[in-house]
Amino acid sequence: MSECTHNCSTCSANCSSKDRASMFEAPHQLSSVKHIIGVVSGKGGVGKSLVTSMLAVLMQRRGYKVGILDADITGPSIPKAFGLNKPVEGEGLGMIPPSTTTGIDIMSVNLLLDDETRPVIWRGPVIAGTVKQFWTDTIWHNVDYLFVDCPPGTGDVPLTVFQSLPLDGIVIVSSPQDLVSMIVSKAANMAQMMNIPVVGLVENMSYVLCPDCGKKINIFGESHIEEVANKFGYELLGKIPMDSKLAALCDKGWIEMMENNYLDAAADKIEAMPSNTK
Repeated sequence: MSECTHNCSTCSANCSSKDRASMFEAPHQLSSVKHIIGVVSGKGGVGKSLVTSMLAVLMQRRGYKVGILDADITGPSIPKAFGLNKPVEGEGLGMIPPSTTTGIDIMSVNLLLDDETRPVIWRGPVIAGTVKQFWTDTIWHNVDYLFVDCPPGTGDVPLTVFQSLPLDGIVIVSSPQDLVSMIVSKAANMAQMMNIPVVGLVENMSYVLCPDCGKKINIFGESHIEEVANKFGYELLGKIPMDSKLAALCDKGWIEMMENNYLDAAADKIEAMPSNTK
């Protein structure tokens, strides 16, 4: 039997992968999640966790119950952005994710460690298994939108998320450099191969606003995100500038106090998605 390429559209084999639902891990019996949105990037350092945090805050402000599954096991930064250091609780039946100041539930490996600076030195299969447990063993109680902060790239863990969780769609995060635009294409191609809907693209570090005249300065040169969006037929959901105030809020754990409209269009698109209770 030949090795699976994960591309069902060009495969003649009659296997269970033809049906995505057959690969999904069952959620905890007490969980109720209506929408699951993955946030991905082709490489690290483009602001994927920032976009995840901002989207969660925006949807919570619109009156929805929101959760974040931090699947970036070796580089978890979500708890830091929210200033969350409460431990994960267990009641025998499963894990209870702690909540932020405004009520966003978060499950992250950093909330399971006694020292947040301690490195997680695990092999790929162990990391992938942990991500599955964050879905199967965590009680996500009446969550309208669960955002999954994926690690960068197209390796084991993103593949585990794509195959194990019933994603309604993914948001792909990029930055203006040519190299990153090329890497975004890899993430987009992976989504197509795995039959995962793409909600749209978000570009981070798009520009800097001159503090004197307000002019947009393209630090990394001309952006090519529109070309990538047009190539794949995706919607460009927002451009986030290099904002020192936003960065300071993340550093202090005050992301829930952000005041900007950078991702309002992305929140609109996510809110308009049809309900699919899981």
